[in-house]
Amino acid sequence: MRKESRDFLEKYINTASPTGFEYPGQRIWLDYIKPYTDEYMSDTYGTVVGVINPKAEYKVVIEAHADEISWFVSYITDKGYIYLKRNGGSDHQIAPSKRVNIHTKKGVVKAVFGWPAIHVRDPKAEETPTIKNIFLDCGCSSKKEVEKMGVHVGCVATFEDELIMLNNRYFVGRALDNKMGGFVIAEVARMLKEKKKKLPFGLYVVNSVQEEIGLRGAEMISRRIKPDLAIITDVTHDTHAPMYDKKSQGDTKTGEGPVLTYGPAVHNNVLNMLIDTANKKKIKFQRDTVYRATGTDTDAFAYSGMGVASALISIPLKYMHTTVEMVHKDDIEKAIQLMYEFLLQLKAGTDFRYIK
Repeated sequence: MRKESRDFLEKYINTASPTGFEYPGQRIWLDYIKPYTDEYMSDTYGTVVGVINPKAEYKVVIEAHADEISWFVSYITDKGYIYLKRNGGSDHQIAPSKRVNIHTKKGVVKAVFGWPAIHVRDPKAEETPTIKNIFLDCGCSSKKEVEKMGVHVGCVATFEDELIMLNNRYFVGRALDNKMGGFVIAEVARMLKEKKKKLPFGLYVVNSVQEEIGLRGAEMISRRIKPDLAIITDVTHDTHAPMYDKKSQGDTKTGEGPVLTYGPAVHNNVLNMLIDTANKKKIKFQRDTVYRATGTDTDAFAYSGMGVASALISIPLKYMHTTVEMVHKDDIEKAIQLMYEFLLQLKAGTDFRYIK
């Protein structure tokens, strides 16, 4: 990976982008892709789109989501302890002893998820972490002191963990779901520009907000763009890690290439074109299936308006919705290559209907 791309990736992932508050990360992402696109647009809630060939009639979307899971401050006790609600699928079980940043108008306030010491817990009736008993401690002794620091009900909190690399193979950190997807589509735009590739259609590079609470950003922007085709990238589970059941959860593994998904929202003609492209260019990939919905922005685009031919390229990931999400660098490179090669072979006006 070139240094400029790595620097962007680190800055982008390390910048908190909680659901509903994605704009700091969105500014970084937009600044990166501006030189590689002809124009850009943003919508009311913060979805950002870089556009190549904006006057073209045939419209193709490549998309990822920009938001990360987080917490809302919901109650502050008289003694200054802070209780929370989820903002997205935040995991209560990993919270105890984690450091967090509470985002306020006065700036970041540091806090920790406290937890009783092992010495005082009854092993016969030990409480496990739940959303009802986990709490933040920001070093204050009263509600008034907490509020004086700028913390109030409605402030959002994110885990502090930043991007690292393990064994020169794995990127590790929080928010890889799905800022790695945002990185992939940004790199595709860069490659098209730097390699001076001219596309016969309009390409909309979309970084959507609010996926984690119901695909809301994709739902809004799909109605605005009204694309003919959408290729979504997100993450999926590495089922070779302990405690997974391959019979029910599929057989996908980090380092073995991006995952192409079969399911009702995934258009088979688009999927087959992706597979043909991967085979022709000798890009290693994996297959997976979903029951009904994909649970990704693919669903929002596929069922938008009169229907949009859509497909999903997933990046295998370990430990989803934790602060140590892991993706293999080879999978990132292959996902970029697959999307790039797919776009180069796509013809403007391609009609993906099953019956014509």
